[in-house]
Order: sequence, then C-alpha cells, then structure tokens
Amino acid sequence: MTHVEDRALYGGADGTRQAIKALTSLRDMLAGHHSSNVSVKWDGAPAIFAGTDPRDGKFFVAKKGIFNKNPKVYKTNADIDNDVSGELAKKLKMSLKYFASLGITNVIQGDLLFTKGDTKTEEIDGDSYITFHPNTIVYAVEAGSRDAKEIQKADIGVVWHTSYSGDSFENMKASYGVNVSKLKKTSKVWQQDALLRDLSNRATLSTKETNSVNAHLSLAGKLFREVEGTTLKELEANQTLARHIETFNNTFVRKGQMIGNTTSHVESLIQWIDDKYQKEIDKRKSEKGKATQRDNLSKLLSFFSPTNKRSLKKLFDLQKALVSAKLLLINKLNDVKSIKTFLLTSHGFRSTEPEGYVAIDKLGGNAVKLVNRYEFSTSNFDASILKGWDK
Repeated sequence: MTHVEDRALYGGADGTRQAIKALTSLRDMLAGHHSSNVSVKWDGAPAIFAGTDPRDGKFFVAKKGIFNKNPKVYKTNADIDNDVSGELAKKLKMSLKYFASLGITNVIQGDLLFTKGDTKTEEIDGDSYITFHPNTIVYAVEAGSRDAKEIQKADIGVVWHTSYSGDSFENMKASYGVNVSKLKKTSKVWQQDALLRDLSNRATLSTKETNSVNAHLSLAGKLFREVEGTTLKELEANQTLARHIETFNNTFVRKGQMIGNTTSHVESLIQWIDDKYQKEIDKRKSEKGKATQRDNLSKLLSFFSPTNKRSLKKLFDLQKALVSAKLLLINKLNDVKSIKTFLLTSHGFRSTEPEGYVAIDKLGGNAVKLVNRYEFSTSNFDASILKGWDK
C-alpha cells in the first residue's frame, strides 16, 4: 500500500486517477456521501497475523514472514523459540495463547498494541490516563473510562485491519477491514477494528474547507492532463527509477520540508541519482563492476529527456496539490479521534495526531495511505522522540 501522492509515481495514469479519486471520495464522504471507507492507521508493533493454516487447519500466529516462499508461521511455543527470542518471543507466545480463543476462521492481520505489563497509569497535562506505547506514538485513554477499565483487565491488546482469504498462503487475497463483531469476546483480549464510522455526523467540511480541497483537486486534475502519457508509462515500467524518486522525495519528508520549486527539484533529483551511482562506481574494485554501475546510471539518466523533465516537473506539482488536499482532509479526520495520542521526549509528553488513515474504495477495493508525513514520518526519524522500546 502506497502513500496517496506516490500512486502517481508507481501506478502510471491509472494510479494517478486512483489517487485523485481517493481524495475526491473522501471529500464526498465527509459531506455525507458514503463512497469509501476510512480506517485509522495504528502505530502498533509488531504487525501480527493470526488464523487457520489452510494447509492443515491448525491455528497459528505469524509475522510478515507468513508470505515468504516457505511461509513462516508459529503453532506452538517451541516454533516461536526456534525462531525468535526476548520480548518479541514473549509477545508472540501471548498472541498464540489468547488469539486462539477468538474463533478466527480465516486469516487476519493487525497491530499489537500492548501485552500485560506494558500499560501504565500516567498524568499528562494534569489529567490521568492509562497509556500504552508500542512504537512511536503513545496512546492515552482517560482513566476510569470504559475503555480504560477494559484495557486494565486485558492481557493483550490488538487492532485488526486486514482480512485474507484463499486456499494457500501464496494465493491469498487481502480485503481491508475485519468484522470484529464475528470474533469471540474475552476480557483477556482488548480488540477492535480500525474503521471510522458515522463521519458525516462528527466531521463535516465547512464551505471554506470544501472550496480549498476542491481547488487543490482541480489543480491536480489540470496538471494530470498536462503530463505526457508516455512519461507516466515509462515511470510505471521503470520501478527502480520510481523508487529512487520516492527515496529522494523522502529526504525532504524526513526534514519536515515540502518540495519547493519543482523545476529545481527535477535538476536536484538528477544530481542526486548521479551522486548515488558515482559512489557505487567508486566502491567497485573491478573494472567490470564499475562498468555495470556506469551502465545502470546511464540507463536511469536516459529517462530525463526534455519532454520527460517537463512532465516530471508537472508530476511533482501534481503531487504537491494532492498532498495539500490530503492534509486538509486529514485535519478534519483528526477531529474524531477517540483516543488521545502523544509523543514522548526527554522533556515529557507532546501532543500529536494519529499516524494516519487508509482510504478504501468500496467498489474497486483499492486502498491508499493518508499520512501527514511532515508530522508522523518526521517524528519517526527524530532521535529525540523516544520509542516504546527505549528505556
């Protein structure tokens, strides 16, 4: 799943249309038209899979190795001990123990939020909360509330977000969303799905906000029509180049900076690619190795014809328009968060917003990430922000 603005890099013309459509559908949903679903991205760790192995019908838990060529799943504590150790092994064993009682008949994926001993009672800005801190974000539930009482009783907490179906791990198909109401309830497991509901009653765009979103989306549509189709096709066919462009753009994200002048950005990108491969050339000891890297560089730089450079500039402008519309919509979605979120620094807690959201097309099934990368992604790489595993 890609960030909505990066669909233009990886998906060609269709991907760009999907990005614009996803934001348009979200705008419409906030006006009361339910053409898409939205789920919250929780900053849990680790990502956890649980369900029934289609090969033998036995219950398992797994990490992302579930989709390896030889699927790595854990059905006993011994399986876990043979592969991992320490805190991760402990959490996987608790997952195996408690999720087996939920009656999961397919395969579902979620984010682990806490296990027994991870939650704390803390005072933040004069108020008392039950907190858990699985990764970058600290989640805080008002002490004494129903959720707080349930969390304190539970031995493990998880949010489920994706379902999988198929007769083997290799051909399983994902669908976004998990119907938690079909799972068995136990006080030992605090679980919920990630979907936001009834947004039109709690988060409605004002006329001014709608006009602003429309202006950015209209600009994106105009720029899309001006980008050469051949440029989008070449990018879609050259995923290595697309990844390099995303990596280069991310150097700005990590600094919390928006892309500025896009003509200069294209030229800086070319120089960045050249510098990157020159370093690779210098690392190689053999002439054959150096020649291979020179050939790789030459192939990449051949993309930057005058036509493609002009189109790439417009594509970056299009991405900026998508990001501007996305940030307005994220700000509105943040109005309905039910659990407070903070970052922990050496100086104490700092309020932050949720990691982000996932917009899901009800009809097409496409899903894109909506993340304020200038807040969450920057914080994720900020050494002054303490992670859940930091002491």
